[in-house]
Amino acid sequence: MKRFATLYAELDASTATNHKLAALQRYFEGAEPKDAAWAVYFLAGGKPRRLVSTALLRSLACNAAGIEDDLFEACYQAVGDLAETLALVWPAEEGVRLELGLAAWVTERLLPLRALSEDAQAVRINADWAAVTTPERFLLTKLISGGFRVGVSKLLVQRALATHAGLDPARVAQRMMGYTQAQHQPQADDFARLIAPGDGVSEPGQPYPFYLAHPVPPELDEAGLQAQLGAPADWLVEWKYDGIRAQVVRRGDSVWIWSRGEELITERFPEIVDQAQTWPVGTVLDGELLVWRQGRPGTFQDLQTRINRKTLSAKLLAANPVRFLAYDLLAWNGEDWRTRPLAERRAQLEVLAASHGLDLSPLVDLPASTDGTAWSSWLALRQDARERGVEGFMLKHRGGPYGSGRHKVAGGGWWKWKLDPYTVDAVLIYAQVGHGRRASVYTDYTFAVWNRPPASPEEAQAVVQAIAAGQPATPGGLQLVPFAKAYSGLTDAEFKTVDAVIRRDTLEKFGPVRSVRPTMVFELGFEGIQRSSRHKSGIAVRFPRMLRIRDDKPLWEADSLPQLMSLLPVKAE
Repeated sequence: MKRFATLYAELDASTATNHKLAALQRYFEGAEPKDAAWAVYFLAGGKPRRLVSTALLRSLACNAAGIEDDLFEACYQAVGDLAETLALVWPAEEGVRLELGLAAWVTERLLPLRALSEDAQAVRINADWAAVTTPERFLLTKLISGGFRVGVSKLLVQRALATHAGLDPARVAQRMMGYTQAQHQPQADDFARLIAPGDGVSEPGQPYPFYLAHPVPPELDEAGLQAQLGAPADWLVEWKYDGIRAQVVRRGDSVWIWSRGEELITERFPEIVDQAQTWPVGTVLDGELLVWRQGRPGTFQDLQTRINRKTLSAKLLAANPVRFLAYDLLAWNGEDWRTRPLAERRAQLEVLAASHGLDLSPLVDLPASTDGTAWSSWLALRQDARERGVEGFMLKHRGGPYGSGRHKVAGGGWWKWKLDPYTVDAVLIYAQVGHGRRASVYTDYTFAVWNRPPASPEEAQAVVQAIAAGQPATPGGLQLVPFAKAYSGLTDAEFKTVDAVIRRDTLEKFGPVRSVRPTMVFELGFEGIQRSSRHKSGIAVRFPRMLRIRDDKPLWEADSLPQLMSLLPVKAE
C-alpha cells in the first residue's frame, strides 16, 4: 500500500504528463503483479460500489479525534475533500503497522466490509485506520467511499503499460476493454495478460476500444468547414442520436453488449441479443441503442428505464421498445476489419443488414457540389436536427480506418457536428463551495427562473425584497423556481468575482450552502430538457453549465418556466 500511496502523491503533485508517465512506469516496474492489477483498475476509472457510509466514517473520525460534528464540518469546508479531512482529523497513533500490499488491502480488508454490520464495520475501521499512515488512510477512505480519482487518464495508464511491456498502446487499449467493470476483481493473471507479448482478443466477449469523434468548432462557417474538412463528398454523414453508444459482439454461441463506458449491459436488452444471435459468428458492430416509437427516437430518460430497473417486465419492454442502429462493422467472420476504409466497412454492413433485418443508422445524402458552397446546405439542414429528435450530424471520412479513442487518424477521422446548446437566462439563488483547489471559493450554484414573466420591474423587485425579508412566496403569485445546478463554465477570475457577490449578499446559511439575495443573471447552456416529477419546477435539464454572466440583463428579464417548457420535445406515443 505504501508504494501505491507514493504513486498517488507523485501523480497528484504534478501537472506534467511526462512526470506522471515516469511515475507510473516506476510503479509498474517494481509492483507485485497482483498489486499492479488493482492499481490499473483504480487508475483507469474502476470503482467498486461504496462499502461504508460516509456518515459512519465521519462519526468514527469525530470520536477518534474527540471533536463535535460542527467542527469537523468546518474542517471539511476548509479542506474541500472529505477523505482528506477524515485522514487529517484522525489522530496518528504509535503502534503496530499493517504492512499489506494494495491487493491484500482491497480483497482481505476492504471488500469484506460490505458484508459486516455497521458495528462490526466500526470495529474494523477503527483498528485498521490506527495502523496506517495519514497518506494511506486517505487512500483507503477514498477506496471504500467510491471517491477515488487522480489526475491521470486511462490513455496515460495505457501508455505507461505499453512502454513498460514494449507494446503498441493500441494493443494495450484493446486488452483493457472491460477491465474496469464494477463486478470485476482483477487478479495477477489479468495484469500478466495486459503486458504479455502477442496479439489478438484475449477473451471471447471482449469488445474493441471505441473510436471517438472530435467536435467541429462551432464558429466555422462554410468557408471554414471547407478549409478544415475539405470536399463534402469525401464524408459519410449520419444524424447524431442521443442514446447509448454500444458494441454488440457475436462470437461462438454467445452475444455481448458493451456500453462506451465499458459496462456489460447485455441483460438489459434481450431483444437485441435475440437479433444478434442470427448474425454470422465473428461479427462485431458499433452503433447506438435507442428507444424508438412511431419512427422517431425517444428520450435518453426513456432509455435509462431499461438500465436502472433490476427486473425488465413485459410491460416495461413494450413501453420502451429499443432498436440498435448499427453504423460500423468492426469484425466480420472473425476477422478484424478496423483498418479497412469506412466505405468498405459500410458496404459490407449494408449487405449484413439486407440479409438479417439489421437496422442501420441512416446516411444523409450529400449535396453534389464540391466547390465548398455545399457546406452551406449542411448548415441549413443541421437546423432540422431537433425536430428529428437528434443532436446534429456525425461526419466520417469515407477512406478512414476505425481508430481507438479520440485520436486523429490518417484519412480524416470522425467529427461530431452538434447543434448549439439550448440556452436560458437564469437567476442565482443558492451557492456552495467547491472542492479541491476551489474548496474556499463558492463555485457550485443553484439557478431559478420566474414561474411566469414579471408584469413589471417593480413586481420582480417586490419578490426579491420578500425573499430578503424571509417571507414565504405568495400562493399563485410571482416567484423564482429552482430548476438546475451548475458548477462549470466560468474562469477562475469570474468565479472569484461571483464569490465576492455571494459573500456580500448571503441571506442564510444551511451548513455548506448559502441562500443568496437574487441579484445576478447567468446564461446557462444545456443539451436536453425533459419533464421530471422529482423536481419542483417539473423539468430537468441535461448537462447544464454556465456560458456567461449576464451583467447586461436586469433580474426581471430573466427567463420564465413557460419559456423552458416550450423547449420540451414532443414525445412520440
